[in-house]
Amino acid sequence: MLKTTLKIDGMMCSMCEAHINDVIRKTVPSAKKVSASHRSGEASFLTEAAVDESLLKDAVAATGYTCLSVTSEPYEKKGLFKW
Repeated sequence: MLKTTLKIDGMMCSMCEAHINDVIRKTVPSAKKVSASHRSGEASFLTEAAVDESLLKDAVAATGYTCLSVTSEPYEKKGLFKW
């Protein structure tokens, strides 16, 4: 799994978060656990494979927000117990 994080400028409220979440879901149909925060200016989601960063940036820009950066890193599910 990969966790992709977008730094987004222009989100001001929870409705902005909803717009970004919708854009991500439409652009990356395989995205899971999509979330955005206007307070931190970030959105993140999980995928099995790498995503096209330019496609994401263009989709975010088309909604009126500015995608400042896109980063991806390996993601491991955190369990309750460690043996």
